[in-house]
Parts: sequence; C-alpha cells; structure tokens
Amino acid sequence: MNICVFCSAAELDAVYTESAREFAELIGSRGHSLVWGGSDSGLMKVVADGVQRTGGRLVGISVDFLQGLARENADEMVVTANLAERKAQLLERADAFVVMVGGTGTLDEATDILELKKHGLHAKPVVLLNTAGYYDGLRQQLARMEAEGFLPLPLAELVAFADDGVRALQLLEA
Repeated sequence: MNICVFCSAAELDAVYTESAREFAELIGSRGHSLVWGGSDSGLMKVVADGVQRTGGRLVGISVDFLQGLARENADEMVVTANLAERKAQLLERADAFVVMVGGTGTLDEATDILELKKHGLHAKPVVLLNTAGYYDGLRQQLARMEAEGFLPLPLAELVAFADDGVRALQLLEA
C-alpha cells in the first residue's frame, strides 16, 4: 500500500517524533511505501528515516521552491512546479492518507483531501493521527459540522481518528 503522510518539516518535541518514528517503522516493516512531501528535515525526515530503515520504499513529491530540502536517497523523487501540482501528485500516488501533527501546510493538505473525499472525488481512507490530543479541537469542530448539517456524509465515512500509529495502520489495513 502507498501511504501518504502529511506532516511538519519542523523540528518538534519528542512526544511527536517518537510517535512518528513508531508509525514510520510500522509502515516499512509491513512492506508499505511512504508517499510524502519529500523533505529531509523535521518530522518529514523522521518518518522517511523510519520507513527506509525498516525496508519501506520512499516516494517523495517535492515542489520547485523547496527542492533544496528534498531527500537525496529517496527511491523516487518528483519535483512539481507548485503546491497545487504537488497535492495532485500526492493524491494520485497514494492509496491512503495519514495526517500527523503539523502547521498550516499540513492543515491545508488535510482539509483539501477531506473536501475531495466529501465530494466523492476519491474514496481512499483518511486517518488523523491524534498524537497527544493534537487534533482534539479539529475533531470537535468536525463533529459540530456533522451535527449541524454541514457534511453531506457521516463523519465516520470521511475520516477516522487514531491515538497511536498501531491503531492508524489497523484502520488503513482494515
């Protein structure tokens, strides 16, 4: 399975890096491939290192203005002209999506993939890895959207939440 991971390229606290490492090692050890933003820094690097160390394949989708941060030893690296093309490539190459902790870029990718799923433009599983309750607020907001009629399908059909990497992978492999 090609698992696309959206996450931060920032250096983060151990609570986030340990969770990312655990999940990445599960991806690689189970023979899955990582499809990610291609960066060799921060949490993106932690995830790529863990997948590669345990035998998984790395497919990076970078963007021209970030090419200098791209991982050199990925199995495959695609460089797109802009962020819209990057997101399109990530969607095309992934069988499933996991959203880890991140900033506005990660949130943009997450909401974009959820919007496309909401409109039936893909049916791939999406899991928010809720490390240390990072996405509790988003879960609450999405539940409110569902309760007040803003979502045309049940929230459970749109996205799943997992508190750890083991559960996230179980949801993807189910």
